[in-house]
Amino acid sequence: MLTVDQRLALIKQVGEEIIEEDELKKLLESGEELIAYDGFEPSGQMHIAQGLLRAVNVNKMIQAGVKFKMLVSDWTAFCNDKYGGDLEKIKVVGEYFIEVWRVCGMDPRIEFVWASDLVKKTEYWKLVVQVGRTNKLPRFIRTAEFMGREAQGENLSAAQIIYPCIQISDIFTLGARITQLGMDQRKVNMLAREIGPQLGFWKPIVVSHHMLMSLNPPVDVKGSKADIMIAKKMSKSSPDSAIFMTDTHEDIKRKINKAWCLEGDIKDSPILEYYKYILFEKFPQIVIERPQKFGGQVILNSYENLERLFGERKIHPLDVKQKAIELLDNLLQPVRDHFVNNDRARLLLEKVKSFQVTR
Repeated sequence: MLTVDQRLALIKQVGEEIIEEDELKKLLESGEELIAYDGFEPSGQMHIAQGLLRAVNVNKMIQAGVKFKMLVSDWTAFCNDKYGGDLEKIKVVGEYFIEVWRVCGMDPRIEFVWASDLVKKTEYWKLVVQVGRTNKLPRFIRTAEFMGREAQGENLSAAQIIYPCIQISDIFTLGARITQLGMDQRKVNMLAREIGPQLGFWKPIVVSHHMLMSLNPPVDVKGSKADIMIAKKMSKSSPDSAIFMTDTHEDIKRKINKAWCLEGDIKDSPILEYYKYILFEKFPQIVIERPQKFGGQVILNSYENLERLFGERKIHPLDVKQKAIELLDNLLQPVRDHFVNNDRARLLLEKVKSFQVTR
């Protein structure tokens, strides 16, 4: 059994920001069963932030004694016009998402929940309306980043307007005392903290995880930490900005070799982020082999070790890129094998690839 401090330390490894940490500690001390949730719109093929990184964070939450519910948000994808609003296609992609999560190392104790099951209940829609009655329209529109882009009110459909009401209702319907989503969901989660007590619920603890940077050159953005992270994150609309869970060896090699990685730059390096948030989580010791004339073998026992040597220019971008290709290929091989050898998985992936992503 872990102590409260040990459980809190694990959750702090997940949360780049926690609102509020003292509230979280009190919950852990209470001894009650704690539920955390994350939700994903099924859309396109899954990249490693949704797969490998999500598995790392979910596993830490479960290890900390938190019950985790993963919401397959097919109805919010429907509201957001994914696949032209074709709910059947969205559900196929949701099945594919679950298939990836099951084979990428995610703790089997996770519970998958479909939004399409929640919406069958009258009480659910009553709650959606109650949430919508708590604030004027502009307050909900200000949470527009939850749809993956900056949006102006006049550009939103009526279906998209109810999206934040649905997302906030999901939290209380699932009994989630902790919202464990990405930094891009921060505004809607903060609104949930305001609305919860108004409707007789709790103030959810917001544990926001880091969002992996795009492999493309960084963009110069001003604003809050969340705004900057949203602008820099990987995007499915730019396939070479991310590694996808069924990418081939050649795909990985091409994307990593062309990825942004300046010598000595430890601030805006997506390759170093891969090491920090994924590779060192999976490989406690990483050995970089290189000819003696280029410095010889380097044994790395922590990300901090890598960051220091890279910042001192004792490790070259080509060194970290070549090793990242090898390690990522190793991590994705079981997933690729599953989608080749399992008939159901193979058919799901073929269908997902055949669907045109409209948004």
